[in-house]
Amino acid sequence: MERSYRVAEFAEMAGVTVRALHHYDRLGLLKPRRTRSGYRLYTERDIERLEQIVALRFLGVPLKQIGTILGRNSHDLPAALRRQRLALEEKRRLLDRAITAIRNAENSSQPGEPADSGLLKKIVEVIEMQENTDWMKKYFTEEDWGKVAQRRPQWSPELQERVSREWTDLFRDVEAALGEDPRSAKAQALADRWMKLVEKFTGGDPGIAAGVGNLYRDRTNWPNQFQQQMTPFSNKQVWAFMQLALGHRK
Repeated sequence: MERSYRVAEFAEMAGVTVRALHHYDRLGLLKPRRTRSGYRLYTERDIERLEQIVALRFLGVPLKQIGTILGRNSHDLPAALRRQRLALEEKRRLLDRAITAIRNAENSSQPGEPADSGLLKKIVEVIEMQENTDWMKKYFTEEDWGKVAQRRPQWSPELQERVSREWTDLFRDVEAALGEDPRSAKAQALADRWMKLVEKFTGGDPGIAAGVGNLYRDRTNWPNQFQQQMTPFSNKQVWAFMQLALGHRK
């Protein structure tokens, strides 16, 4: 007969905490047998299941998804691994940018001289960029977010700064043209500039464009930091005017 282990003994053998085993039991991820008096009993066959749970947790897969992956829908495993790979690749790219920014600051700094505030600001911007991406995933399908992640290497801090200036200039010009007919040549020229800037990010991909649309329609639920960054672009009259102008765009 296969040997059974009480929860504390099994936790020590498997290298996990008793609390973790209780949690996995409550979630239905690892259900041990029970004695008549209610004590949990584990067997060596539970080790393999536990190792799978721990491995997926290490990769960052949420516990709720692990239950599905290890259940009847085991075909979900490749999709879950792909999601985690894309997320890790995106984090690696952002970390590489942060390392490059820090290395540039390190190479440009001289002992005894004041720190270059511009270089230090660039480090902060790169790190903030890393922290400001995960919350946006919910506005895109898995496939479209993967496309966004693939395009991110093109978005260097320098390109981001240039595009931000272009958006700032465009908003200023639209505000100056709010009295124009949205169908006028001037308004349509602004609409063309607007679409070109949008396409710089989307690459003309309709799926990415749909995700961006979902993102901007949910402006009230943006994180506070992102709302502060977007304050220069918060004029509702500009958005309403451009919606009309884009509606008349040929």
